[in-house]
Amino acid sequence: MTESIRRALISVSDKTGLVDLGRYLADHKVEILSTGGSAKALADAGVAVKEVASHTGFPEIMGGRVKTLHPKIHGGLLGRRGNEGDARAMADNQIEPIDLLVVNLYPFEATVAGGADYDTCIENIDIGGPAMIRAAAKNHADVTVIIDPNDYGRLVEEMAANKGGTTLEFRKMLAAKAYRRTGAYDSAIGQWFAGVLDNPFPERMVLAGERKQIMRYGENPHQAAAFYVGGPARAGVATATQLQGKELSFNNLNDTDAAYELVAEFSETACAIIKHANPCGVAVADSLTEAYARALSCDTESAFGGIIAVNRPLDGETAEEIAKLFAEVVIAPGITPDAAKIFAAKKNLRVLDAGGLPDPQEPGMTVRTTAGGYLLQSRDVGVADGELKVVTKRAPSDAEMADLIFAFTVAKHVKSNAIIYAKDRRTVGVGAGQMSRVNSSRIAAWKAADAAKVAGDAESWAKGSVVASDAFFPFADGLLAAAEAGATAVIQPGGSIRDDEVIAAADEAGLAMVFTGMRHFRH
Repeated sequence: MTESIRRALISVSDKTGLVDLGRYLADHKVEILSTGGSAKALADAGVAVKEVASHTGFPEIMGGRVKTLHPKIHGGLLGRRGNEGDARAMADNQIEPIDLLVVNLYPFEATVAGGADYDTCIENIDIGGPAMIRAAAKNHADVTVIIDPNDYGRLVEEMAANKGGTTLEFRKMLAAKAYRRTGAYDSAIGQWFAGVLDNPFPERMVLAGERKQIMRYGENPHQAAAFYVGGPARAGVATATQLQGKELSFNNLNDTDAAYELVAEFSETACAIIKHANPCGVAVADSLTEAYARALSCDTESAFGGIIAVNRPLDGETAEEIAKLFAEVVIAPGITPDAAKIFAAKKNLRVLDAGGLPDPQEPGMTVRTTAGGYLLQSRDVGVADGELKVVTKRAPSDAEMADLIFAFTVAKHVKSNAIIYAKDRRTVGVGAGQMSRVNSSRIAAWKAADAAKVAGDAESWAKGSVVASDAFFPFADGLLAAAEAGATAVIQPGGSIRDDEVIAAADEAGLAMVFTGMRHFRH
């Protein structure tokens, strides 16, 4: 059913497009009610407008906290056209129907993101706006509700096509959008209060996000997927500008996020190459070009079609090297003009400028779904630090210790069971996601030998390397596999009932071993 628009109430904090919309409505004989800054902006532009206080006969009070919370407003929005009881109540109380509501809310989310104090955040919690939006959306059979300036043009087109009215399908679509907005708004307020009260796991958790992209499919072509952005701002795939390339897929986003979170762990110039959410090569170096070359050398085969992440603005020299490899995505905190020019020749390569790096120590939450629920946990911000405990007769050298800390940092971003061989601050073998830790150790050793072979070296790169394990060795076999491959030092959490057996095996093999007291499971 088409409903004509004769009276509109406009009250917006975002004035984008306001005047043009007001002029269109006025030109089509729509009476405009408005408040505060919206009324002033319209009046200053020569648009006829009636103040809400004049319409209700009741002044704005309490510094503007109470202005639209009035029966003449809510009755005008909620009154059902064609309902005898509602019509009689409206007539008895001199309530005139409001056919169009244009409202956007106080910028609570932006206020919080800007670091405002408690009282300022409280004052930016909108009350009248959500109440009117919910009322108009409930009565969408008769009332059109607009909460997004991007929909002003659609409203104009709809009215032009329907002799100054709107269709039920159009109103229904806008009502659904309105409820999603008020739901997300309340979610943001609830999350802010949880932070204020230091209560990360309140009795009710509402997750809200804004759709950024509908994807062609999910992990597989028969699965539907979309990307939503929400929660506290964090540099990465959510903030990135795509400079070129094909549309990002579900798997691209998942892998790119994993790569960027890993490379952000390092204060030194670093590069990580990711395939299926696991690193096939990670390295730090004095230059970005060198870091990339060292990361690539770990597993040149798996790097084909991978995700490349760096933690420095990507320069032309490094871009030239990357362009020699078929990669799916490149992400960096900045892309120089020289690099952008080089990448332009590879039109399918997705190039992302994240505009910054995520803070690996910033607290936050991660979310996973289960059947009928969610699993929330704090982000793994643990690091190997001064609490390291040497448990073998031989202590690691300074060089070994630097490699151990590097390897354990990488292990944090590898699917369990995770074993990392590292040498000179680069990975030389990665074993990931195996059901047995000893098999992860064997795979990592095999990869180290293969990397050496590709590079033309006669001796496996595992010789003289160090090994990191994301969790304790339950038996000595995994550690002995590393020793057989040529590793000289081991870092692991410790805590097994067989720690003494594992330590004895390390001493017998001449290994240095340190315990972190912290594991890094990643499932």
